[in-house]
Amino acid sequence: MDVEAFRLACGMGRETKSKLYALYVIEVKRELPVDAEVTGETVKGEEILAEIEAVSREERCDVTAEILQARQAGPAIIHEAVERNVDLIVAGTPHERPGNSFHLGGTICYILENAPCPVMLWREYRAADSGQA
Repeated sequence: MDVEAFRLACGMGRETKSKLYALYVIEVKRELPVDAEVTGETVKGEEILAEIEAVSREERCDVTAEILQARQAGPAIIHEAVERNVDLIVAGTPHERPGNSFHLGGTICYILENAPCPVMLWREYRAADSGQA
């Protein structure tokens, strides 16, 4: 899902020769220092960002990829967007249907409510969803 959202961003950014920023936010529990070493999450983040960087080379896009540690992903993403004066946030969200309902989740809702710029959501597609309302 994140890679497909990034491909979309690459396509748009390539046309305008934009600089892209890819963030992987590790949410650190309150009982730990925010800069605590969270090896498993760091390895996962590095793998995802390596894949993002490979896509950026394939798509010929300029990207800066970073891992951030924060208490909550939403505020960290908004802080980075403000600091970097971004023109658009592209976010991916899974298509989960617990009990046949649709839920965006706290991070996406926070981004939508607080973004200093337009936000584009990429929701994953599952073939089993076709034909459903």
